[in-house]
Amino acid sequence: MNLPASGLAKPRPPTATSIPAILKSLQDEWDAVMLHSFTLRQQLQTARQELSHALYQHDAACRVIARLTKEVTAAREALATLKPQAGLTASAASYAQQGYEQAAPAAAGDEGLVLQEVGMSEDVTVKIQAKADSLTADRKRRGKTIPEGLASADDISQYRQLASHTGLHSAGVPGLLALDLQLSDTSKVVTGGADKNAVVFNKETEQVIAVLKGHTKKVTSVIYHPSEELVFSASPDASIRVWGVQQAQCGQIIRTHEGPVTGLSLHATGDYLLSSSTDGFWAFSDIQTGKVLMRVAAGEGGNSAATCAQFHPDGLIFGTGTADSLIKIWDLKERQNVANFPGHSGPISAIAFSENGFYLATAADDAVVKLVYLCKKWTELKVLNDHTAQATGVAFGSNASFLASTSMDRSLKFFGFDR
Repeated sequence: MNLPASGLAKPRPPTATSIPAILKSLQDEWDAVMLHSFTLRQQLQTARQELSHALYQHDAACRVIARLTKEVTAAREALATLKPQAGLTASAASYAQQGYEQAAPAAAGDEGLVLQEVGMSEDVTVKIQAKADSLTADRKRRGKTIPEGLASADDISQYRQLASHTGLHSAGVPGLLALDLQLSDTSKVVTGGADKNAVVFNKETEQVIAVLKGHTKKVTSVIYHPSEELVFSASPDASIRVWGVQQAQCGQIIRTHEGPVTGLSLHATGDYLLSSSTDGFWAFSDIQTGKVLMRVAAGEGGNSAATCAQFHPDGLIFGTGTADSLIKIWDLKERQNVANFPGHSGPISAIAFSENGFYLATAADDAVVKLVYLCKKWTELKVLNDHTAQATGVAFGSNASFLASTSMDRSLKFFGFDR
């Protein structure tokens, strides 16, 4: 019979056979654990330093990327501005050839001198009346047969946004403050910006034609001559400048107001300029001589700031906007306010008559553009709320086929309808 027998027990090492030896073993294990903990702490500190360095490099890289992105955007804007102007010569000779007197350099201390009113002569009155009669007769003839392509009230009520351009002016000083179209070619648009420049833009080719630099403050009003390559601009620097588009040069400076000039409008003859100002006056000037023919208070006692001005297509009446939200209609020859209309909840920033004189577009600080039918009664056709900031300019295209508007949101927008 086999009896189970226990295996031999392995003898303990001599170092564990006594209490001092066991204590020494425990001390060695404790030292090993502490050394391992110290090593882990060192590795943690190194990892923290490496992470902090990586975060600093990431932040620096983000700053560099943001700066480079800003520089690239500015370079693209400059390139878009310079490309269309290649080959243009900087000369005011052609401006003089068009029959306009070029302004002489201002004498020292005379830069802010306001010209005195000289009065409107009988010749000017006859010329204005003859032009109005001619335009009225032409419109009556056109009224017998509706012009081909003329937009109806229903068409205008169907306006929608067609295009938007935001890179015409400097991104560093955002905001487009004024707008106008050339009557003979409504694809050409001029805008005035808070960057002190006026920009001529082609709607069809989507290219900048010229950048007009010279004002010392923002450009608040612009006009494109209906048949010539001339642009008129006004600014809070209290000056009105006449530019040659092809040369992008200033040919004449007209000073008619003591305060910031807020509005400009060219008479149908193409020889006279209407201006408004925060000094509470509107002025009627001869652009060929630079003389002020009339200067009239826009409100009671001249206390109401005139914020914009626009001639009716016939040239005998015109409208002005005021800081107290009123649209005023004036008789030019009589120098009298003949009608007032409430329009918006903020100061009127721009008004525009359609080519046939039937429609009026208004814009104000309430960021709303209103379209009004003038023939029989004050009828609102459409309210456009596409801008995200104050609407600053409006202008109709040929036969009211489209409407252009500008805003402090840096955008030039085109509205139209599906034919």
